[in-house]
Amino acid sequence: MRILTQRKTAGIRSRKRHAINAERLTMHVAKGDTVRVVRGDDKGKEGKIIRVFPKTGRVTIEGVNIVKKHRKARRAEEQSAIMEMPAPVHSSNVMLLDPKSGAPARIRYRVDTDGTKERISAKSGDAFPRTDAKR
Repeated sequence: MRILTQRKTAGIRSRKRHAINAERLTMHVAKGDTVRVVRGDDKGKEGKIIRVFPKTGRVTIEGVNIVKKHRKARRAEEQSAIMEMPAPVHSSNVMLLDPKSGAPARIRYRVDTDGTKERISAKSGDAFPRTDAKR
């Protein structure tokens, strides 16, 4: 008969690790929103959100934080190139634009009568238009 000298803890450890990996940050912006950058090198620029990264809390905005990417040719007929593409910025550095005035605004949440959560402007009280993207 074989006696186990070590306890099996791998299952517990992996569950914790996967729970941390699966965490999502709640964000005040969603894909398709028009925002203005309020901090960083691109301060003052406006654009539409292309992609949202809930795990890291970052968003990619078209025309903002443009970086150069060196792309190597994969096949003989392709050509290597230096491409320009937008890089993600942290969501805390952007503000939604007020639907009425077009100025950056803080947001509040309101639950409608049908039970859906709605984002409203803290300044004007107007609701932000819903995008087709998943929130």
